[in-house]
Amino acid sequence: MTHDITQHLRIFEPHPGILAFYDGRIPGQRFLPFDNWVDTGAISLGIASYAILSGDAALIYDTHVSLPHAEAIKAALMARGVIRFTVVLSHWHLDHVAGTAVFAGAPVIANARTLAHLTEHRAGIEDGSFHGLPVIAPLILPDQVFSGSMELTLGARRIVLIEANIHSDDATVVWLPDEGILLAGDTVEDCVTYVGEPADFALHLADLDRLIALLPRHVLPNHGAAAVIARGGYGPGLLTATRAYIRWLQGLEQDPQVADKPLAEVIAADLAQGTLIWFAPYESVHAQNIRRTLALWAAH
Repeated sequence: MTHDITQHLRIFEPHPGILAFYDGRIPGQRFLPFDNWVDTGAISLGIASYAILSGDAALIYDTHVSLPHAEAIKAALMARGVIRFTVVLSHWHLDHVAGTAVFAGAPVIANARTLAHLTEHRAGIEDGSFHGLPVIAPLILPDQVFSGSMELTLGARRIVLIEANIHSDDATVVWLPDEGILLAGDTVEDCVTYVGEPADFALHLADLDRLIALLPRHVLPNHGAAAVIARGGYGPGLLTATRAYIRWLQGLEQDPQVADKPLAEVIAADLAQGTLIWFAPYESVHAQNIRRTLALWAAH
């Protein structure tokens, strides 16, 4: 029997004309039987890509973890009458760009840093030497690039792409100002952010403040609880919880002894308030964040 790698893909509509294509967070689920970056960084934590629809047009926010996932997304959108596609990449990490080739001929938009990262690592991504299997070949590069922000229209919908340095230095979030909806990519996660560069903590915090100042009513992250995303997403508290967690990591410079504090205690207040939903696999993310943060302070 052939293993269907999209068998657990679920489609939600958290808001009218906004679809979430969610996979993962199922006990025992495997993308592939051997070690691979999809299971480690995406399926184990749960991952969503999004589509914003208006008439016969759709904006695809990330192309998911594989070509079959992207094909399923495209088929679902075409079943709704979509014939015009635009792709926006939230950042350059592999679980967000793997399916772009399915949308051949469509504009692919990203910020300049995303293009730079993908260009630098293209050969290794395509042959598997950069981050292992599965390979992404061909890796499709963005053909429309912006810096800072970029405004788009999709039918009657106003869309603003905003560059940020949170999680990675090339994040792009999608802001729908008339609807108060923020598609946040990996800038925030439930339970905690995955820190790529602790040296950029100050930038992370400044950019989180910028996103909080937008006053979003709904926040849709790429990594979060399926049930929360399905019912409309998180409130703005997900942004402030992320800010509090990064500040806690910053505090390890002065008080490294608290690094042994269990994650559930670090985020206890937000768990108690229901802002965050406990998900045990994030303990390993937290442990990695601590190692990277302590290594930074030790180097100084």
